[in-house]
Amino acid sequence: MDSFNPDDVAVRSGHFIGGEFVDVGERRIEVARPSDGVVYASVPFADAEMVDRAVENAWQAFRTSGWARMAPRERARILRRFADLVDADAPTLGRLEALGSTRPIAQAIGWDVPFTAEGIRFYAEFADKLGGDVAATDHDHLGMTIAEPYGVIGAIAPWNFPLVMASWKIAPALAAGNAVVLKPSEMTPFSVLRLAELAVQAGVPAGIFNVIQGDGRVTGDELVRHPRISKVTFTGSTRTGASIMAACANSGTKPVTLELGGKSPQIVFADAPRLDDVARRIAGAITGNAGQVCVAGSRLLVERSLAEPLAERIGRIFAESKAGATWAAGTTLSPIISAPQAARIEAIVGRTLEAGATLRYGGVRADGGAHGAFYTPTLLTDVTARSEAVREEVFGPVLTLQTFDTEEEALALAQHPEYGLAAGVHTADLGRALRFVRGLEAGTVWVNRYGRTSDFMIPTGGYKRSGIGKDLGRQAYEANLRFKSVLIDLRV
Repeated sequence: MDSFNPDDVAVRSGHFIGGEFVDVGERRIEVARPSDGVVYASVPFADAEMVDRAVENAWQAFRTSGWARMAPRERARILRRFADLVDADAPTLGRLEALGSTRPIAQAIGWDVPFTAEGIRFYAEFADKLGGDVAATDHDHLGMTIAEPYGVIGAIAPWNFPLVMASWKIAPALAAGNAVVLKPSEMTPFSVLRLAELAVQAGVPAGIFNVIQGDGRVTGDELVRHPRISKVTFTGSTRTGASIMAACANSGTKPVTLELGGKSPQIVFADAPRLDDVARRIAGAITGNAGQVCVAGSRLLVERSLAEPLAERIGRIFAESKAGATWAAGTTLSPIISAPQAARIEAIVGRTLEAGATLRYGGVRADGGAHGAFYTPTLLTDVTARSEAVREEVFGPVLTLQTFDTEEEALALAQHPEYGLAAGVHTADLGRALRFVRGLEAGTVWVNRYGRTSDFMIPTGGYKRSGIGKDLGRQAYEANLRFKSVLIDLRV
């Protein structure tokens, strides 16, 4: 994808409620471009009254539009048209995504938009293929379970992959017959607005997919507590997820799906095949989106004899990263989402070094040529389990390296006291790989790879404080349904 001029991209501001843009209210949130820090737009702030308007509109659409009662195959056809429109709109969606997020234009158009469209198609196919069951009962009874949509789903999406993360929430919810009120991050509000507009163009009834703008403290809290919201899905920090879970418990014991923080290990044994490939895989797992990924492989655990040659290779790969604006062709290292987040990364690295770690590579701001917040890929050695960069989710391109001598030591190092989102194991020994698959406390374990493919059937989600429930897979679709038990006496 060629570069583009960010000043040439027009954005539509506002909420999207009932199939229309709504831009009212005196309070507004300024939106800045991460690549250069320029404030390029603003969005209205949804207070309690506006949240209520959006949710009530969605509730009425759920009750009266026929979306939930529509023949499942017809609902699937509409969602497939929605996916086709997303694909066709790739140039616009890609520019909106790259303009205000950390996603370089080549990646936004080459991966984010197609992945979003294909995820919608994937869940469209569930609409008429998963429902209830007939239970095994005695001859005089008929027992069954009936699958029904919840009603209105409250969804809160993060800033790091705005389109993709939004699609993970709306696609299974819509396919199951629900309405959705989505709050995108206030830092990346515009591509999701376009997504909602395309949904209506595809035939999704107005009001079935509404978008509200605002922050988490007010708008997000009002959304999850609203009495018409029957289920909540959230991706973001562990601390915020815990607050949402408490709010849902205090406002109707609503079910939640939470995909939260991670501090994922990458475990490399000396027999790992093709060391150059392993190094590139490991580096990509921490430099992708500048490490601003919940499953980022931020803890490197290496069998001692391999530590030095692997560190050298990773350092050379780090040096290849090209920091630049998201609208510039050739950018491979994304900006950090904001100056405060870049300062936080610097502070964690600084304190870790003061505590005795060694800076092997990086550790400084990068020059992205656009006055944004860029940070060089960083490798820290001589760290321990108590080191801050090992304990805390940095959410930046910071990799720590620890060594081990035995499988038992590697497994003990891999287990984090709080997080359990993902893990990677690199070895040629299948038995060892399976022992670690079983032993690791993580919701996803990759063997001789790190990161997802487009296999939407494989769910994602965490153990421990990394979350509850699953995105993607059959599990995400079923999580948007509630099941009613029915028992009929045939002797009457």
